[in-house]
Amino acid sequence: MAADKVLKALSDAWPGGCDVLHIHNPTLAKNRQFLQIIKRLQQSGANLFLQIHDFAEDGRPGAYFKEDYPADCHYGVINGRDFRILVEAGLDVSGLHHIPNAVHFLPVDGRQRPKPLVIYPVRAIRRKNLGEVILLSMFLKNDRRIAITQPPNSTPDMASYIDWKAYVKKNRLHVDFDAGQNVEFSLLVGVSESMVTTSITEGFGFSFLEPWTAGKLLWGRRLDDICEDFDGKGICLNSLYNRIDVPLNWMDTDAFARSWRTAVFSAADAYDYNVTPDVVDCFVARLTHGASVDFGLLSERFQRQILSHLLSEPTAKADLAALNPWLSQPGVVPNASAMIENNRRAVTRHYNPERYGQQLLKIYRQVVHHPVRHRIDKRVLLDAFFDLDRFPLLKWGAYDG
Repeated sequence: MAADKVLKALSDAWPGGCDVLHIHNPTLAKNRQFLQIIKRLQQSGANLFLQIHDFAEDGRPGAYFKEDYPADCHYGVINGRDFRILVEAGLDVSGLHHIPNAVHFLPVDGRQRPKPLVIYPVRAIRRKNLGEVILLSMFLKNDRRIAITQPPNSTPDMASYIDWKAYVKKNRLHVDFDAGQNVEFSLLVGVSESMVTTSITEGFGFSFLEPWTAGKLLWGRRLDDICEDFDGKGICLNSLYNRIDVPLNWMDTDAFARSWRTAVFSAADAYDYNVTPDVVDCFVARLTHGASVDFGLLSERFQRQILSHLLSEPTAKADLAALNPWLSQPGVVPNASAMIENNRRAVTRHYNPERYGQQLLKIYRQVVHHPVRHRIDKRVLLDAFFDLDRFPLLKWGAYDG
């Protein structure tokens, strides 16, 4: 059995036994035997510390285990949102630990003068919301461009990426792709004037912290459930927006409603989660009966309809800026230098590797000396993430061109 092989490897490495087994992302079914192995290790007497970075319940049905997660062991999470969710799902706070990631300073090569360049330092999977980057680029002034650093490395994300590249090329938009493929990242950081994020979902949220370490302003989309942790550490994120409202009549609203409904039922089926047509119809009505919708809820198909309207209608940009006034000067904030310095100091103080190491050793001692009795109610966990008020198609829906 695979578990026996793991036990032998552990015994060979530590003949006297190890104090703690720290396992990352134990609830993702990237290996279908993973849970069985972990439970077998627990039965052998191992002290487990299971650290969750990403939940399968959070729009990853292909990585979902239907069986129960390990009980009566210590768990760790990387943000306050996940801590609250797991407490609601049945974990005792004595066996649940919030341990934010350490943040390392971004490399900066300052040998060249800054350019009118904004970088989006990501691997461009669908959840990174490239359509919104393209929208933002349409409102930049003074020949500023946005550069996306890396392509996706997963097949499901590549089709979307290729189509966005073609769309930008066809319309001669100010967005560059694969910017980090042939240029050192440190040089890109050095010549950039700022960094942007448009992601619709994050685990820890490195993108909200790392730019400040390089002395760069960050602007773009805020994720409240992640950024609340950083607010509490004195990090100022006033340069971020919560949503981009776009008029519903700029796209095929009926087709959007059908796509959204299909995504909900498909996801519910994948998780064996009960959601009734009446409930879904109610949410569809709320989404589509107003005048506008958040651009981040749309799939690429409908984002392109919005972008094409912006390109073809002379007054469209002014109309959208009237709905979202900050679009008149995206990436421009007062007292940017003071904000950057404040945030650089706060990130250094609260998210340095030394502090992380101290927290981790403290947790290990608790794992060894304080056994716990608790379990995760998976239904409560699904309820927390299967939230139809926040159900973006980039996360939950299949790519529809």
